[in-house]
Amino acid sequence: MSLPILTSARGWPSVLLARVGVDAAGGIEAAEQAGAWVAYQNAVASLTPDAVISIISESGLRGRGGSGYPAGDKWRDCATRSESQRYVVANGFEADPGAQIDRTLMELDPHAVVEGVAIAAWAVRAGSAYIVVRASAVRAAERLRAAIAAAEERGYIGSVAAETGRPLTIEVREINGTFAAGEETVLLRALENRRAQPDQRPPFPSQRGLWGKPTVVNNVKTLAAVPWIISHGAGAYLSLGVREDPGTTLLQLGGTIRKPGIVEVPTGTSIRDVLDGPGGFVHGSLKAVLVGGPTGGFLPADALDTPITHAGLTEAGALAGSGTLLTLDEGACIVDLATLMTRFLNDESCGKTIPCRIGTRRMAELGAGFCSGRARPGDVQLLSDLSADVHDAALCGLEANASNPLLSGMRYFAAEFEQHIVGGICPAGVCQPIRAAALAPR
Repeated sequence: MSLPILTSARGWPSVLLARVGVDAAGGIEAAEQAGAWVAYQNAVASLTPDAVISIISESGLRGRGGSGYPAGDKWRDCATRSESQRYVVANGFEADPGAQIDRTLMELDPHAVVEGVAIAAWAVRAGSAYIVVRASAVRAAERLRAAIAAAEERGYIGSVAAETGRPLTIEVREINGTFAAGEETVLLRALENRRAQPDQRPPFPSQRGLWGKPTVVNNVKTLAAVPWIISHGAGAYLSLGVREDPGTTLLQLGGTIRKPGIVEVPTGTSIRDVLDGPGGFVHGSLKAVLVGGPTGGFLPADALDTPITHAGLTEAGALAGSGTLLTLDEGACIVDLATLMTRFLNDESCGKTIPCRIGTRRMAELGAGFCSGRARPGDVQLLSDLSADVHDAALCGLEANASNPLLSGMRYFAAEFEQHIVGGICPAGVCQPIRAAALAPR
């Protein structure tokens, strides 16, 4: 079931959620009345593929799947390849098991995703495209297929797509996989029915991707913004949010917050404004916010003014990641939660590289030692050294960011870690056999 869509009295613009709910079941008539497929028809009728790529580049649209790579650069790199066969892949796998942003978007506005895929295919001259979802996202897959079928009946896509004179087939593919499958090269290998492990880059998928052909891989949120940009112009999108990372982004609020759900905010909005506004959060009980999912970082209450941009979050020790903001109160133990995230990432590792396969396990073991009172002198330095080794050897986002939970926890909650490691005390009373600080001695 989709999460509730949160609103704000701040008058924030809506790009991705503007039509949510108008066409929840795939009926194309309601979607068209709300503006669906107008941008695509205008693009293929009056814009060359190169012109479409220029608009996307000028808009400053960045990948909304966590990497933040400029979409226009990726499209242009793919379009300039000499191969005649090219592909577009929409990544809706949503690797973070607690996130439901992509699934909600695909369920509530499937035509925005499908139209964005079609425009991308026109821009890079691709004849085939795939929308990849988790096998468990049954409703999202059904509504995407209904939207594709309706678009084919209208003649927008299919054997002769709109006015392009070229065929365009769009398929929905459900796959199973671990957290690592959210990374683009792993996703492509899964689509090829090969072992889902990351590839060395370069070459990038835009150069050699699906079945060895140039492939554009974008998150579904990135592609869903494309029709709005084509309709309103690059300048209109560039004026939203902050210029170095323009537009809007979707966030999922959860944890101890009053109003859990999904909200669309302009980039550059502070975490504080998001929690105070749509989330209805009371700061008095806030201890930390886990930003970005399992590979994200823990930020303390005094870091709530951090702007929601790729650069701002990275500098603070977090990352955009899955777009989740998980609020934690004083009853949460950061040492325990950071260790839990690290153990999860080790379990989800595909094991292709030794630093990831062994290094993440050792980091989780060190965290477990902190929690159980078995930490040894030098473990903190060992954790720092291991983190650098794992990061430097990374082939995918899981490996590159696996150390974020523990490192951000130690950065902002050093006193809590020290109480665990040196004093053998868990202030939150969570870790065992460490004694809780609040317990009186017998």
